[in-house]
Order: sequence, then C-alpha cells, then structure tokens
Amino acid sequence: MTVVNSKRFDGRAVLVTGGAGGLGRAVRAGFEAEGATVATVDPDGGDYPVDVTDAKALDLVCAEVADRYGRIDVLVCLAGGSLGTPRSLDELEPSDVDLVLDVNVKGTLYACRAALPYLRESRGTIVACGSIGGRQPSPVTGIAYATAKAAVGGLVRKLAREVGPDGVRVNAVAPGLFLTERVGAMFEALPDEEKAAVRAEIALGRMPELRELVEPVLFLAGEASSYVTGVTLDVNGGRFMPL
Repeated sequence: MTVVNSKRFDGRAVLVTGGAGGLGRAVRAGFEAEGATVATVDPDGGDYPVDVTDAKALDLVCAEVADRYGRIDVLVCLAGGSLGTPRSLDELEPSDVDLVLDVNVKGTLYACRAALPYLRESRGTIVACGSIGGRQPSPVTGIAYATAKAAVGGLVRKLAREVGPDGVRVNAVAPGLFLTERVGAMFEALPDEEKAAVRAEIALGRMPELRELVEPVLFLAGEASSYVTGVTLDVNGGRFMPL
C-alpha cells in the first residue's frame, strides 16, 4: 500500500523575518508541522541575527539560505511593530518615525528584494504582515505604525503586479488584536473603556488565538491560494469589514 504524504510544504524552504517573536515562533512551528524547512531572521534570537533594515545583510542571508537548502520557496515578512514608540503625533520624535518606517516598510521591501531572485526560480510566494491599524483607525496603535502598515499594503499590490509574470505571488495578512506578549502588554495598558470598546467591535465576540493567524499565512503561502495575489487578507474576527 502506498502511503501519500499530505504535508503542504514538504521539500519547501521558508524564510521568516521577525521569526523570534510570538507570532514568528508560531508561524515557524506551523510551517514545520507541514513539512517545511524554516530559517528565521531576527536580531533578538533568529537563526540569522540580522536587522531587516540592513539590505546588504539580507542579501547575504538569502544567498546562504538558498545555498544551504537549495532553494527559497516562501518569504514571510513579520518583522515590524510600533517598537515602543509613542502613539500620539504630538509625542513622536523624528527618530521614532524613522524607526517604525524603517523596520516595517523598508525592512519588508529589502527582504522581498533580497529573496526575489530565488523566489523567481521556485515560482514562490511572499506573505507580508499588514495590520488592522493600517486599514482603519485603531485605539491600540499609533500614527507612525498606522502609516507604515498602510504602506505595506501598497507595497504588496505594486510588487504583486511586477512579479506576477514570473509566477511569484505576493499577499499580506492584516491581523486584528492578537495578544502576543508585546501586543498584550500594550492592550492591557489601555484604559478599561478603550479595551471594552475594542472587544465590542469584534463581530465574533472573542479575542483570537495565534493559530487563527498562522493558518491564513499558510494558506496564502501554499497551493490552495494559487490564483490569489495582491490581496490583503483581514484576520480580525469581523472588527473591520472592507467593502
């Protein structure tokens, strides 16, 4: 009797930026459970302790990953966040704005550029990370973060059009409030009335589990979404419903 291995990413090599964070660890585990070999980029404990704002370092990482595993099939760009910067425009320093835009926008762009030669060879996929905060005003996130995540959506659409003829698909997830350690601390610091308002806006009436974001990432990275590109998939329990 022939046993068919049904793991979605058998033989695939996946590179995850921001891979040492709570979401990054969960995404790595999700891909590995489906047969993938995963390498992570993160200055705070990734396989490659590289800052995503260092374009040359990312070029070297991608070359090494491709040499080690023979290919890169999927790039997942999770490096980002508000990075401890103030939410209010009046409190933001220029250095705060630079930090958030550099990591979220430039870091995503540089990682895509570094991985694309290998993704073109494998006809692979990119999954970037937007945010509900870049899709509508959110009490949890600041204006620099909202600006950066809105820019990621534009990057995804433009890049999808540019590399589509090469067979490379580019999409993004836009998470709602997934309570990783960092985001959970931000949420708990909000006044009680703001926390209650956020919960009241969620159509499903509950906070999410990390697995409920991992699976959409795997979907966009895999063959089940083979005719989907240039899309930002909202994963927020119905808190934001675009037209």
